[in-house]
Amino acid sequence: MNKVVEFLNANPVQYLATVGRDGKAKCRPFMFCFEQDGKLWFCTNNTKDVYQDMQANPYVEVSVSSSSYAWIRLHGKAVFENNMEVKEGCMNNPIVKGQYQTADNPIFEVFYLEEAHGVIADFSGTPPYEF
Repeated sequence: MNKVVEFLNANPVQYLATVGRDGKAKCRPFMFCFEQDGKLWFCTNNTKDVYQDMQANPYVEVSVSSSSYAWIRLHGKAVFENNMEVKEGCMNNPIVKGQYQTADNPIFEVFYLEEAHGVIADFSGTPPYEF
């Protein structure tokens, strides 16, 4: 898990893919918050289409590449949880704090990826790191 967290932290703007309510693929820039208790946490706003899409179909994939041409593909089930400790931790990110001001903002939502699975790979020919 450490390798995954390090990669996500080193490449702070990832892309989250969902299946839209129209049945078509949607891909949006997103930010990983942190790992806690073995869970990879993200946050969003419950007025956004992405939130509604994940309510309708919670299976998502996150991907990002590094400047050295390595990439991560991570998929799992988005599980929303009203976890104030996690919400307060997200407020340590100035971008999140600027958008929501407080952890108890009623539109602020946090979720983790259940059964997260994926790979970190590159073009070196070395076998990918699977997790």
